[in-house]
Amino acid sequence: MPMIRSRSVLGALCCIALGALASASGNAADSAAAKEKAEMCVACHGQGGISQTENIPSLAGQPDQFLQWQMVFFRGGARKNEQMQPIAEQISNEDIRALGAYFASLTPPKATQDDNPDLSRKGAEAAAGRRCASCHTDTYAGTKAVARIAGQREEYLVKSLHDYKSGVRSGGAGSAMTDVAYPLSEEEITALAHYLAHL
Repeated sequence: MPMIRSRSVLGALCCIALGALASASGNAADSAAAKEKAEMCVACHGQGGISQTENIPSLAGQPDQFLQWQMVFFRGGARKNEQMQPIAEQISNEDIRALGAYFASLTPPKATQDDNPDLSRKGAEAAAGRRCASCHTDTYAGTKAVARIAGQREEYLVKSLHDYKSGVRSGGAGSAMTDVAYPLSEEEITALAHYLAHL
């Protein structure tokens, strides 16, 4: 009887181990396929999802849900962009899930040395006053469908705040962001973008 029981346990352990290996192999294949799909994003969003192009955001380390929703908004026309819409119209729901997971898994941009600490101090005060951390988290790393804004390109943050302020950008948290951005002065927008970009 003990021999039968130990064989059953051994058999169960082998099945679990094989299942784990198959899952790991499947995940590796999915990751490789997502990386291959992400090659179309490199020209604008940069190697490893870190943009080197003015007014183009870095995608590395953005929350998975946030990335997926942005692609859906571009594909459906709720978010407008001449470069992104034709690309987004061609990608499937499966591609969107794979790309979201892939870019979320990448290391976000490293903070650069702050060349204007006084401006950052003003930006930190504006962020506290506008309660940016209540949605974007205390580290501004974002969560779920809310963007990571820490370490994002400075001029892109300025553009985004202007787009929300003017109502050009909508979709998702558009109304919440419009409420936050609308009363911001140019000085506050500049300071906020500088502060966040150097985190």
